[in-house]
Order: sequence, then structure tokens, then C-alpha cells
Amino acid sequence: MASIITATTTSGLTHSADNSGVLQLASGTGNLVTIPSVTGTAMVSGNMPAFSAYPSSNQSVTTATSTKILFQTEVFDTNNNFASSTFTPTVAGYYQFNAYLSPNTSVTRILVMLYKNGSRVNILLDGTSVPATGGGGTILYLNGTTDYVEVYGRLDGSSPAFNSASDSTYFSGFLVRAA
Repeated sequence: MASIITATTTSGLTHSADNSGVLQLASGTGNLVTIPSVTGTAMVSGNMPAFSAYPSSNQSVTTATSTKILFQTEVFDTNNNFASSTFTPTVAGYYQFNAYLSPNTSVTRILVMLYKNGSRVNILLDGTSVPATGGGGTILYLNGTTDYVEVYGRLDGSSPAFNSASDSTYFSGFLVRAA
């Protein structure tokens, strides 16, 4: 046995039984949310961390040296988990991360890397074309208490620097599924 709870403008909340085995919440206009009969966490938009950020200025780096990239301008940060160019979630789960870096000078090599807890876990791009630019994405598990993620970049060339344009250098991520 299960229940359908409906909110209407004329009757308020109404309850009806069905045999589907799930709880359904409905509005008077037909919008329906089904809560499955499995164990686990039902996610709502208020607890699904997501962020997007880009640099506020070009960042000069030492050639052939992996350097933490600074993302000072937040486009959005739904759960206040992004600070000091670092994402530290408070919800354990699987997160999709995207990073794209663009040099503002010609280089012979560019690396775009994700670091988890201070150690490299993914190389999203290892480019050697001139001018090299790009990035990628990956999914990582984060425990929601101590794990954190940062973007590192490396440029090989003369006087290398990363571009600050929001459409060519950015870091974003979101919760795919809570654990």
C-alpha cells in the first residue's frame, strides 16, 4: 500500500491510497514527485552542491612547474563549498568536475590537472600543440568532511601565464549522486 498526497487550491491537502508501493506528492496542476521505495537519500535542490568560478586576472606561472590555479570570481556557489580556489563539499557523494585552462601566450606544453587532498588524481589535458588550450572533466568520490579538490596547471614556454577570461579558464563542479 502507498499514498498519494495532493495539494489543491480548493481542498488543501488530500490523501488517497494506491497499490504502487511508492509515495507520491502531487500538486493540483498535475506536477508529481515520486519517492521510490528503496532505501537511501532523496535529494532536493537545496542540498546539491554546485559551483562555477574563473580567475579575476591573468596568472603568471613558472615555466614547467605545476601551479595551483586561482579562481577568485564565483559565478555561483549553491552551498558555500567553494573558497580560496578550493572546493570542499559537506555532502558525501560523487561529483562531476570540469576544468579548462587557456594560456595567454604561446606555449609548447599545457597540462590541466585535478588534485584531491593535495595529490594529483587526474590529468584532464596534456597538450603540446601551439597554441595549446583546453581541459576536460571527470567524476570523483568525495567524503563530505575532509576531501577537497583544486585545479593545477603547467605551462612550458617563455613568460607563461594563464588567461583570466571566464569563457577560456574556469573550474566548475556539481554533485551527481549522494553516497
